[in-house]
Amino acid sequence: MKISKKDALSWFEFFSSLPEEEGIMTKQQEIIYSTFAQIEAAIDNRNDTLISKIKGLKTLQNRTIFVGNESKFPRGCRSCLLGTGLGAIRKTNKCNVECKFCYNYGDLDNIPPIGEGMWEIGDTKFYEKDIDLLLSSHNKPTGVAYVYLEPFMEIEKYYSVIKKFSDAKVYQHLYTNGTLATEETLKALGEAGLNELRFNLGASSCSDKVIENIGIAKKYIKNVGIETPMTPEFFGDFFKKKQAILDTKLDFINCAELHLNENNIDNYYGENMYICRHGYISPIWSRELTLKFMKIADEENWDLVVHDCSNYTKFARDLNLSSKEGKWFGASNYACEFDAIPYEAFLPILRDDNFKFLSEEELPSGYKPGELIF
Repeated sequence: MKISKKDALSWFEFFSSLPEEEGIMTKQQEIIYSTFAQIEAAIDNRNDTLISKIKGLKTLQNRTIFVGNESKFPRGCRSCLLGTGLGAIRKTNKCNVECKFCYNYGDLDNIPPIGEGMWEIGDTKFYEKDIDLLLSSHNKPTGVAYVYLEPFMEIEKYYSVIKKFSDAKVYQHLYTNGTLATEETLKALGEAGLNELRFNLGASSCSDKVIENIGIAKKYIKNVGIETPMTPEFFGDFFKKKQAILDTKLDFINCAELHLNENNIDNYYGENMYICRHGYISPIWSRELTLKFMKIADEENWDLVVHDCSNYTKFARDLNLSSKEGKWFGASNYACEFDAIPYEAFLPILRDDNFKFLSEEELPSGYKPGELIF
């Protein structure tokens, strides 16, 4: 069914009023899914229009889209989308900033430690001395990434582990907000063998210090770029300092479509949102801004890659990973990050007179308010 926006709003106002423990009937679930499909179809149509205006658009085997110098497309992303996935290496459970878009917003003091002297790789705890055993026991991944949360809180602990993986010819990249980096520590990372460094420039509101650190990192690390959730704040801050950022000679900008979880969704209360394939919930402006950002980069011929790390890209990533892991056909870990659907999050877009469904039909008999009984 192609539910009308008016009927969808009436039903979602009802669903939002239900106690959490109250179940949903099968026909009501059909109404929910029809509403999600209607919103998503309208969002896809808007995004397709924006994409059609990017003349220099390129694809990576239909896994994602980007613009710019293909030789600078981050190898860490190639590993994620085409290789054996991206092995996450976890060490630091603390961060020195708190960003409203962070998936751990409001919960940073409750992030469990990995363990003294230990590293978490593939959900298994290792001492550094165990890494040689790991490398001799498993097939080497096409790439690993140091995540969780801000490595520069204790970056000196990372050098020897990075060197082990570098000696084993494993491609490595690391994420940072960049505020604690120094020339000394960036040089040490390069000497240890780090292949790629990604700055979350939005975490510092494009601070001059972090922009300077991006330029310093390029002196010592071959591949350096930005990876930041695309928000209106980042979009605005970037273009205020565009030339200084481009002058660092960075290689890529990954514009991540912001998706929300129970920690950060309240920070975006009242925004128009959609749910992608019943999985990630995102503000509709995140990917729209990325596509506008890519169009500018393409028209101005920036000498780097701007990558649309969208919900579609993450869907493709999980399909690739499950395939490489030998899971069944169609298996994926891509899923909604909420235990229960936050119906109220979709009320703003259903109440927005400027947002239209592409086509609408009258609800069939038995699906109208008052016709469904428990």
